[in-house]
Amino acid sequence: MQQLLIKNVHIMDPASREEYDGNILCENGKIVSLGACEAPEGATVIDGSGCIAAPGFVDAHVHFRDPGFTAKEDIYTGAKAAAAGGFTSVIMMANTKPAIDSVETLQYCLNKGKETGIHVYSACTVTKGMEGKELSPLKTLHQAGAVCFTDDGKPILDEALVEKAMLLAKESDVPISFHEEDPAYIKTNGIHEGTVSEELGIPGSPREAEITMIARDCEIAIKTGAKVVIQHISSKEGVELVRTYKKKGASIYAEATPHHFSLTHEAVRKHGTYAKMNPPLREEEDRLAVIEGLKDGTISMIATDHAPHTKEEKAASEFGKAPSGIIGLETSLSLGIKNLVQSGALSMMDLMDRMSLGTASLYKLPAGVLQVGEPADLVIFDPKATKVAGDYASKAENTPFTGEELPGVVKYTICDGEIVYRG
Repeated sequence: MQQLLIKNVHIMDPASREEYDGNILCENGKIVSLGACEAPEGATVIDGSGCIAAPGFVDAHVHFRDPGFTAKEDIYTGAKAAAAGGFTSVIMMANTKPAIDSVETLQYCLNKGKETGIHVYSACTVTKGMEGKELSPLKTLHQAGAVCFTDDGKPILDEALVEKAMLLAKESDVPISFHEEDPAYIKTNGIHEGTVSEELGIPGSPREAEITMIARDCEIAIKTGAKVVIQHISSKEGVELVRTYKKKGASIYAEATPHHFSLTHEAVRKHGTYAKMNPPLREEEDRLAVIEGLKDGTISMIATDHAPHTKEEKAASEFGKAPSGIIGLETSLSLGIKNLVQSGALSMMDLMDRMSLGTASLYKLPAGVLQVGEPADLVIFDPKATKVAGDYASKAENTPFTGEELPGVVKYTICDGEIVYRG
C-alpha cells in the first residue's frame, strides 16, 4: 500500500472554503485522512511547515505544441513545466500540426499525456483544420476523450457556424471556447492600439476587435444555452459584457491570464516581442477590470495560455513577424500572489479557487477539492518564500518575467499520491 503523509501544513480547500493546520494522509492515490493523522510505518513523510497545501492547480488553456511544433515544446516537457508550477491537470489546445480534429490525433495526444505523471486532457478543434468552414466531428471527438471544443488561436467568423457548434456543444454538455479577435480591426496583432503602439510606429490591435466578438458570442450563448468560454479576456468592456450576460442568465465563463492581470502595453517598451501576445496587453484600466472580474466571480478561471516559442522566432527583426504568446505555467502562482493576493484584491482562498476548482467544476474534472476520498492531487507551496524567475522546465524561455524575484515557491507537486515535482 503506497502511503504519503504531509505534516504540519496549512490546508486550504476551496470547495468547502475551510482552512486549518494539520496533516494529510494519502493512500493509493486518494486522500484518506485530514487533521491529526499520523504516519503509518513505511510511509513517505513530507514536512510542510510554513507551507500551504491546496488542490493541484488546473489549467484549461495550455499549448504543448505536440504534434508538429516540438522544437518549441512537447507533451513531456510541457507536463514537466506544469508540475513545476504546481499544476496536476491541464487541457491542451488543439492548434497543433495536424490540428486535433481527428480521433487518431486526439488519441496520440492523450496516450502521450498518460506517460507524464500528471493529468493531461485535450481540446479538439471546432472546425476542421481550424479553417472556420466546416465543423469537426464534435460528438465523435468528445466520445473519444476531448473535454472541450475550441479553435483557440483563430476566431471563427461565420456566425451561423458558431451557432451550430454551440448547439452541438449544448447537446453534449461540453464547454465551447472562443478566441475573440476580429481580424477586420487588426493592423498588427500582439500589440494594443494606443499610446505605446503609436510611439513605436506599430499600428496595433484595438479593443473593438475583442469587444465585437464577445458581444456576438454572448448573444448566441443566450440563444443556444451552451456553456461558452471567453478565452484570455483582455478588455474592460469584455469583462463588463461577460458580467452583464451572466446576469441575463447566459452560461458564460471567462479566463484571465496572469499576464493580463499583471502587465499593460507599457511592457512592450521594455520587453519587445516577449510582451507580444494575442489578445494584446492593454491599458491599466483594462488590467484593473480583469482583476475586478476575478474578484467578483465574473471571471472564474485563471488560465496561463502557456505558449512556448523558440528564441529565434521571438528575435524576429520586425515586431509584426514574431509569434505572439509567452510561457506561463511556472510563474502563474507567483504572479497571482503578487498581483492579486498581496495587492488585497483576492484572498489566498479565492486565488486557490480560480486556479483549481473554478476550472475543474466547469470541465467536470476530478480536481480542485482537498477532502477525504478525493484524488491526492496537491500542491505544497511556501507563500512567503521568493524565487528569481528562470531556469524553466519548459523548453522555452519566452516570458518578460525572467529575472524578477517573485513570491510563492512550489515545494512539491503531488499527483495521484505520487511526488511529480520537488522544488
